[in-house]
Amino acid sequence: MVSSKMAASVLKRCVTAAVKVKCLSPSLSARRWLLSAAYTDTKVWEAREKDPQNLALLANSMDSTYERNLPVSSLTVSRFVDNISCREEVDQAEYYLYKFRHSPNCWYLRDWTIHSWIRQCLKYGAREKALHTLQNKVQYGIFPDDFTFNLLMDSYIKEGDFKSACSVVEEVMHQEAFDIPSTQIMSLYALGSYLATRPQLTVSEERAFGASLLICGLKQNNTIGFSAQLLGNAFLGKVENLMGIHAIFKGMPLSWARGYLGEALAVMERVAAASGDVKLSKDTLDYVSDLLQELSSTSDSSEEESEAEEGKKEEVLDEDDQAEQAKLPQYVSRFKELSSQLESQGKVDSASFQALVTNLAQQNLAAAEKLDLEQYESRVQVWEAERRHLVLREKEFREKAEQERQERLAARAAAQQA
Repeated sequence: MVSSKMAASVLKRCVTAAVKVKCLSPSLSARRWLLSAAYTDTKVWEAREKDPQNLALLANSMDSTYERNLPVSSLTVSRFVDNISCREEVDQAEYYLYKFRHSPNCWYLRDWTIHSWIRQCLKYGAREKALHTLQNKVQYGIFPDDFTFNLLMDSYIKEGDFKSACSVVEEVMHQEAFDIPSTQIMSLYALGSYLATRPQLTVSEERAFGASLLICGLKQNNTIGFSAQLLGNAFLGKVENLMGIHAIFKGMPLSWARGYLGEALAVMERVAAASGDVKLSKDTLDYVSDLLQELSSTSDSSEEESEAEEGKKEEVLDEDDQAEQAKLPQYVSRFKELSSQLESQGKVDSASFQALVTNLAQQNLAAAEKLDLEQYESRVQVWEAERRHLVLREKEFREKAEQERQERLAARAAAQQA
């Protein structure tokens, strides 16, 4: 994909604001980031009943079962993942997760197996494997719960790898899993921190980034939420303007509705009409201003394209796309009007988007963690009860199969004697 020409200019202000924040408020760089030791502690998980297995025997059993075109049980895959003890065995487990996903039992991969897989990857230095299977979830069946998403996201944030953290956020967005406050807070923090690094985004990355900002921002009815919605719609509007609506909604949890730049302006209108202290961050408005200016420059230069290039462009954009493109001057004019209105109403927050999400994390994450931990402990208990039930069913099935085998042998022996 071609790199976005405007990413640096659009995001420049964020880095400047971030530097100022660090200088003025050292507490914002505190190393609690993000999840506490209690959240990432493995004590609850390790306290489960152990089920030691020989992985070589399990692997041979699964291989022979697949060779006979028979299904491997989800319990067998779970045992293999739970008993990983080194980095090399992570690679083996990845293979059997793939095989299971492409077997008749593919729908029965257990939630605790997915959680265990991510934990094992983190434990044995194979985090890239966790992210790979997550990004290729259709091939591996890895659909984590919110707690598991948080653990993986936090591991990247703690090392300052905000690009990979945002890759996790993108998967949360695809799975539409912004349900709990902690995941919302961490996702917004990762997105805001990545913006501050001035990334050179491709058009495809801008699309994913915009969708993540928009969908996560819809969960926050405050200055941060509306600022995220504004910037998310603007990024998507840019891609729509350049590539057409088909480049937006395909493979995304987004509706096929044209006019994302118009939706960005609608966010500004809602903030202007809202009562209370809801605002939009100034740097977010600046990003959108730069974005519209860049699109206007692109539109002006496109008039000088050769006939061949113009014909190729028309193959990408249909008539409705071109009609939306023609609205750009109206959007620019309306944006200026709304910006002036918000400024006069005192609804422009001078704090940067990154400063706002950092403050949100400092103030609200601890309380969100407490609820998560309570729910996690309950969830592990449910998982353990379900696992014990499967073990019991497996035992009963084997006993029944052995009984039937003995009866067949006895019948065969009786027949021979007769």
